Amino acid sequence: MSIVTVQLGQCGNQIGFEVFDTLFSDSHDFQGLCSKKENEAYQASCQERFFREEENGVPVARAVLIDMEPKVINQTLTKASQSGRWKYGQHACFCQKQGSGNNWAYGYSVHGPRHEESIMNLIQKEVEKCDSLSGFFIIMSIAGGTGSGLGAFITQDLQDQYSNSLRMNQIIWPYGTGEVIVQNYNSIMTLSHLYRSSDALLVHENDAVHKICAKLMNIKQISFSDINQVLAHQLGSVFQPTYSEEGAFHYRRNPLGIDWQVRPPISGLPAIGKMSLKKELHFNTSIANLVILRGKEVQNADLEGFKDPALYTSWLQPDIAFNVWKTQRAFNRYEKSAALVSNSQFLVKPLDMIVGKAWNMFASKAYVHQYTKFGIEEEDFLDSFTLLEQVVSSYSNI
Repeated sequence: MSIVTVQLGQCGNQIGFEVFDTLFSDSHDFQGLCSKKENEAYQASCQERFFREEENGVPVARAVLIDMEPKVINQTLTKASQSGRWKYGQHACFCQKQGSGNNWAYGYSVHGPRHEESIMNLIQKEVEKCDSLSGFFIIMSIAGGTGSGLGAFITQDLQDQYSNSLRMNQIIWPYGTGEVIVQNYNSIMTLSHLYRSSDALLVHENDAVHKICAKLMNIKQISFSDINQVLAHQLGSVFQPTYSEEGAFHYRRNPLGIDWQVRPPISGLPAIGKMSLKKELHFNTSIANLVILRGKEVQNADLEGFKDPALYTSWLQPDIAFNVWKTQRAFNRYEKSAALVSNSQFLVKPLDMIVGKAWNMFASKAYVHQYTKFGIEEEDFLDSFTLLEQVVSSYSNI
C-alpha cells in the first residue's frame, strides 16, 4: 500500500525532503536488533510505501512538489539528487502575483482554480505508478499564504477525486509570537477547510519543537533545518512499518489506526464571537492514543499508565481507545524509541487562542479587504469562526 506525498510551499517542501531522507536512511540502516530477514522485509515495506524504482535503480520519492517560486523547489531537488541515494520525480512551480505571498485567499481562490488541472495531473501521474494506493500525505504550513490556501484547495480536490483514499495533512502550527501579521486569519481559514476535507490532521507546534531543539538537544542557534529534522524524526518514527504477530510488516488503510473524529453535540452551534473555555483543563482527556515502540526490549515496556480510564472520555473504554504497536527493528540508529500519537484536548488552548486573536482582528475589520478582493466574503470568515468554536467546544467537553 503506497502513500503519495504532496509537498506544498516553502515549509512543506523543506520538511518533505527531511522526511524522505530520514525514511530512506532508516530503512537502509541495520543495527542487528532483528534478523536479516526481518530487516529486509522492513526495507521492502518502506520502499513500497514511500519510494518507487526507476530504470537506473535509483529510488524516486512518491511525491509531488508544488510551490509558487522556483528557489525552494530547485534547492530541494538538488539536495535529493546530490545525495546519490534517492531523488524526486513530479514537481511544478507557478509564478505568483507580487505581494500575494501571505494572502490565503490568493492561494485558495486564484492559484487553486488557475492551476488545478496541472497539479491534479501531476498527482494522477504519481498515483498511476502505485500498485495499490493507500492515500495522500499533505505537508503544509497553516500560517503562510499561498501554500496554506492552495493546500486547502488541493485537499478538497483529493476528497472529490480520490474519495476512497485516506487524506492526512501534516500542518505546522505558527509561533505564538507571530510570523506574519495575518497568520491568525490564514490559520482559521486553513483549519476550517481541512476539517471538512481531511481525514486526519497531524499537528506540530513550532514553539514546542523549538523547545526540543533548545532544551533537549542543546542547540544554541536554532535554524529551520534543525526544526525540520526533529519533525522528520517524529514523522518517520510513526510512519515506518511495525512487525505484526503473524510475522510480516503491516500497514492499515489508516496508517495510524486511531479514531480522529470528535462529533459536535446535537445541542447546536455556539454564538459567534470569542468564547471562553467552560472548564480549566488539568490534563488532556483523550479519544484515542497510539504508542509505537521500536528497538531493544520493547516487549518488556510497561504501558499500564496508558490504560488508566481517567485519561479517556467517559464514553470510551481504554481497551478501545488505546493501541500499541511494537517492533524490535530499531529506528534511525536509536537503540530504543517511542512515539505517541494522541487525539486529545491538547490543542484546545492553542486553537482557542488563534480563533480569539483572529476574531479580535475581524471585529475591527483589520485586513479583511485583503481577502475580500480575492473572493473571500465576510460570511466565509463567520463560517470558519463558527466551525472552529464548535471544535473547541466539542473537545473541551469530551
